Amino acid sequence: MPDRRLEVFHAAASQMSFTRAAELLQMTQPAVTFQIKQLEEHFGTRLFERAHGRVSLTPEGALVKSYAERILDMFATLENELQGMATELRGHLLIGATPTVAEYHLPPVLAEFRIAHPNVVPRLTVDNPGAIEDMVDQRVLDIGIVEGLGRGGAQVMVESCAEDELAVVCAPDFPLASMSEVTPEHLLLHPCAGRDAGSVRALLDNYLSRGGVDPAKLPLAFELDRLSSVKGVLERGLAYAILSRAAIRHEISLGLLVAIPLRPRLVRHMALIYPSERFRTFMAGRFGEFAATRLAARP
Repeated sequence: MPDRRLEVFHAAASQMSFTRAAELLQMTQPAVTFQIKQLEEHFGTRLFERAHGRVSLTPEGALVKSYAERILDMFATLENELQGMATELRGHLLIGATPTVAEYHLPPVLAEFRIAHPNVVPRLTVDNPGAIEDMVDQRVLDIGIVEGLGRGGAQVMVESCAEDELAVVCAPDFPLASMSEVTPEHLLLHPCAGRDAGSVRALLDNYLSRGGVDPAKLPLAFELDRLSSVKGVLERGLAYAILSRAAIRHEISLGLLVAIPLRPRLVRHMALIYPSERFRTFMAGRFGEFAATRLAARP
């Protein structure tokens, strides 16, 4: 197995942050600092410049990073081939997911995969799609699952795996709740609660434009940064929102919210993000196939 100090150094060098490396490796920051200090003492040179709360690689650090990537890649290739020969999967699986996927889509998939493969320990990192793709590209993560289709690139492969339908969500006594379907024009007639960031707003703007409706005319009454805040506004009957059906299953079951389909449908894709074939682990491939099947089958 590669020197743990080398793995810690590579995570810190890829993220340019000891704090972020500690989060990804589920270590304390002092432990990360200690491991890197030990590696610097082993090589007898500084690997990072530290100034004003920021870190950067020294020339020696850049050289060590290039060798660390090759060493870790060779070990991953060896591990991948051995796992392919083994009768059962075992070890840690480093997964990245966006917040909606992590909270509403992934838990049953992880539970079923763990039951099927009890010797695998999934470790989940939650971040925005771009950050997840970057971490897969840097091989800090084995696989990512995000909304959208990602950027892709030479070292990353993106595969669409499921659809996530968005709907008009509101309280049962809100004017839109009695409708069998909602068109883009209807959305202009009532106050809307939106997220102040994320892919849904861009998707909605594009959807309205395709339907001949100016997105600037959408009566945005609330811009909120948390889904829980949006739900709270909706439950009080103050507005409607465009949300994933998966995110409101619980509230629908309690009768707090209702979902009305959009016509035409508004669908965003979920995608698996892998390292390129050269760096993809056997376990990541198996989990990706498993997750794609389960996610595509969910209502």
